[in-house]
Amino acid sequence: MCGIAGGWWPTRSSLVDDSLARALDAMRLRGPDDRGYELFEAANAVVGLGHTRLSIIDLSSAGHQPMHCAEGALSIVFNGEIYNYRELREELRSLGHPFVSDSDTEVLLAAWKQWGRACLPRLTGMFAFAVFDRVAATLTCVRDAFGIKPFFYSQEQGAFLFASEVAAIKALKREKATLDWQRAYDYLVHGDYESGPGTFFEGVLNLLPGHVLTVDLKTGALSDPLRWWAPSIKERSDLSFADATEHVRETFLQSIRLHLRSDVAVGAALSGGIDSSAVVCAMRHVEPDVPINTFSYIARGSDVSEEVWVDRVNEHVGAVPHKMVVSADELARDLDSMILAQGEPFGSTSIYAQYRVFQLAKEQGVTVTLDGQGADEMMAGYSGYPGQRLRSLIEKGKLVEAWSFLDEWSKWPGRSRMGGAKRCVAEMTQGTLNQVLRSLNGMNALPAWIKSEPLAERGIVQRFPLQRSDVTESGRRVVAELALSLTRRGLPALLRHGDRNSMRFSVESRVPFLTLDMVNLLLSLPESYLISPKGETKSVFRAAMRGIVPDDVLDRRDKIGFATPEQVWLTSMVDTIRSWLRVDLQLPFFDQAEALREFELIMAGKKPFTWQVWRWINFCRWHSHFIA
Repeated sequence: MCGIAGGWWPTRSSLVDDSLARALDAMRLRGPDDRGYELFEAANAVVGLGHTRLSIIDLSSAGHQPMHCAEGALSIVFNGEIYNYRELREELRSLGHPFVSDSDTEVLLAAWKQWGRACLPRLTGMFAFAVFDRVAATLTCVRDAFGIKPFFYSQEQGAFLFASEVAAIKALKREKATLDWQRAYDYLVHGDYESGPGTFFEGVLNLLPGHVLTVDLKTGALSDPLRWWAPSIKERSDLSFADATEHVRETFLQSIRLHLRSDVAVGAALSGGIDSSAVVCAMRHVEPDVPINTFSYIARGSDVSEEVWVDRVNEHVGAVPHKMVVSADELARDLDSMILAQGEPFGSTSIYAQYRVFQLAKEQGVTVTLDGQGADEMMAGYSGYPGQRLRSLIEKGKLVEAWSFLDEWSKWPGRSRMGGAKRCVAEMTQGTLNQVLRSLNGMNALPAWIKSEPLAERGIVQRFPLQRSDVTESGRRVVAELALSLTRRGLPALLRHGDRNSMRFSVESRVPFLTLDMVNLLLSLPESYLISPKGETKSVFRAAMRGIVPDDVLDRRDKIGFATPEQVWLTSMVDTIRSWLRVDLQLPFFDQAEALREFELIMAGKKPFTWQVWRWINFCRWHSHFIA
């Protein structure tokens, strides 16, 4: 796991060297074991490639980057891991490619030389990389299918800049970073972020998951990002539920085998939920004798505590447990550090629990952890996507089944018939009608602390950024929504949290659910295999894990994860929060006095507590660090 940075500049100067060195300094925690950068002449311009290394596979100097192919035509900087690198290396050897290291980077470079972009679907792993081709005079930038690894880019004064973190992009830029008002509005009002190419910084973009872009080094022209992978929702009809169960089981276990490949210590982040429990139990299943260290956040004394389930799984597999209990004082102490690590605002304090889990792993000498992220978005987890499922059944004319599903679904904790019906209506509406219904449900697009006029003058869209899946068809609305969740809305934010939190402590977080084999299989199954007629989420996966994960864990009907007692924490920090919200950000659209007034009402119990409080806090502290 590493950090990469670089770009294309029309002229070479000492500023290029200095800015690239500063960018690598900004990412030192992503790669504390090695660093390097090189500048190359390219069509009367200059290309820079920089890298900071966290050594995981082949710990020797042979893994140093930038890495070059034997004849020197290609150079690469790569952030990530290719888990099937051994199998690819043998295939490439048979095609005549020599290898001098055990590095997956060398395999990736040879695969690119042999197959070009066609190598990408062959890769099982997480990756963001840039390849400099001297012959074609191109710089090609690539991000993995799910965006597990970050890739930011920007254009400025004729130059193209890229990096793994926005802090590094800021170091590369000559101009001062400014706030993107659209992203700020979407986050503050609707809690939306990481759902598109835009970032909180004007002119700084994400390369979207599963995309590639190319710089023409002769002209500096940047291609439009092209999609190299898109989810398919075409249903297969050749698998019974039992057959699908076996396919899911073997595909998941094979992914666990590959994700355990490492030359350093491997552990697991264990929340106690089904997904992380399945990862830990599968680790024991495929490696009966390997020591397993688990790392867990415990909300001790809270109704969101998962400690009993964490203990159940650790006992089942004979793992060495490591637990973290945190307080509001610790959150206040670490908040600025976490905001700096994240680089952009985020959704809730739950990621502080994750932050501390990675810190705990680092303290125990574990450099790689496996995590259950992504399972919900490919197997209809959370509350089971009831709106989409009801729409699918209605579109198929199965009205009796739709009513039965709603009735059964509503019997699970935290659900109701009215809640399911509302989601169905929301799923089947869009445009102005959707916005009206959101407003009637208490979701105001213009709260009192937002000033509409300055936003309108800037052309800011002042409504919920509703997105629909690029791939959809009648009767397949659940899997269509999963395809969107995997690539645009939902998972990208969670992956960002995990990447930045783990890298803050130089820990590599691996996500074995997120492979093309797993996703392609699960999105091809009938929707009833994912969310059962009884309202059971992840139905086929629960069946697949029978005999590997304890039945009582698989039969859980609640979902908590790394949930934190947010209201309790923030209530105990009232004086500190008050001082943060009083810092004048000088933003014409954000009425901080009104936000502070509403905050006082919430703290006094005169208005219900909402996550909006956290968004005010997070945005104000982030703005003070990165924009002010």
